Amino acid sequence: MGTSIEIRAQDGSGSFQGYLAVPASGSGPGIVLLQEIFGINDTIRGIADYYAEEGYVVLAPDLFWRQEAGVELGYNADDWHKAFGFYQAFDQDLGVEDIDATVQALRARPECSGAVGALGFCLGARLAYLTACRCDVDVAVGYYGMGIENHLDEAVNIGGRLVLHFAENDEFCPAAARLDIYGALQGRDNTELYLYSGVDHAFARPACEHYHKPSALMAHQRSVTAFRNAIGPHYDLSALWDKHCEYEFSTRNVEATMATMVAEPYVNHIPTLTGGVGATELFRFYQHHFVDSNPADTQLLPVSRTIGATQIVDEVLFSFTHDREIDWLLPGIAPTGKRVEIPLVAIVKFRGDKLYHEHIYWDQASVLVQIGVLDPQGLPVAGRETAAKLLDETLASNGLMASWARSANAEGCTHE
Repeated sequence: MGTSIEIRAQDGSGSFQGYLAVPASGSGPGIVLLQEIFGINDTIRGIADYYAEEGYVVLAPDLFWRQEAGVELGYNADDWHKAFGFYQAFDQDLGVEDIDATVQALRARPECSGAVGALGFCLGARLAYLTACRCDVDVAVGYYGMGIENHLDEAVNIGGRLVLHFAENDEFCPAAARLDIYGALQGRDNTELYLYSGVDHAFARPACEHYHKPSALMAHQRSVTAFRNAIGPHYDLSALWDKHCEYEFSTRNVEATMATMVAEPYVNHIPTLTGGVGATELFRFYQHHFVDSNPADTQLLPVSRTIGATQIVDEVLFSFTHDREIDWLLPGIAPTGKRVEIPLVAIVKFRGDKLYHEHIYWDQASVLVQIGVLDPQGLPVAGRETAAKLLDETLASNGLMASWARSANAEGCTHE
């Protein structure tokens, strides 16, 4: 996706290269992406492309250029040895000057809307912190930085927002260092500090043995939220989701549905393991097993909607008549003609102004009870009552609990 551009050093000593990734829209706020000790390799370019999908103009400068231009290392033993050699010889102060030159170069780009943040990993996380202290950026985010505790006296100079992600088991930023950092930074209005339990350094790098997907996803959501709040861009996620649902359930247009999504999206209907991963599989799923599999009287009644910076959580009442085989919901079960009403939750993730994925949850036992293929007698399951109580919280609770009646007169059960 990206291209290489030239950046002029501020001290007049020459110029260096930067990897530039631009969003599909052609413009957006800027992010200066700060490398690990392995140079501008596939990992860093991939992160740049990823954040370009999120709507940012990303510029990753070659910070080792004063030693050797174009350093690009992998993660085998020999490359680790070379990477630490570059790290040990790195002039940090000149490096921050080069980052400042990159910030100015990015702001001058016609694609950049003007607002600029910084994002760094490993060595780049410490540099992101120092960038927040020494450069004019609106927000800086760092993942598993090392050595930040040695520069806490500079925190008084931070004008923008600072977000730092720490790994609990990180030998390069051990507990003692984190305590110093937390002691100096925690409680500041413009600072967010997050600790990820049980994970190690580089937990957000997919190519690493320490990669921990749940922590990486949570950290990414927090990072993008910080960027959105500080520099934008701001999208109407509610309208985008409504349009997607219109194409799915009203106009039933598969091409239009796919056009609302990123190039490689996925959908996961959790209870039935149905959906699709990637454009080809998801198109097949929508075309042959979803859009036209839904009964004509299908209705989605919104109950609540929570809108974040990167995702929407919808709580809806989903109802239909089981007048056909519904591949995604009741695969292999012949039509029963029964009416079904269930609470349903959709967690919808976006990248930029496109849907990235959908995680859809519902109580499959309630569906099976309502179509008559599961006898609820003696089981802790309910039928249409789950939908009714969603709309009327005053309906009886705890009817499935035999012990509920016995606790009525138990000591301490009355609240005063």
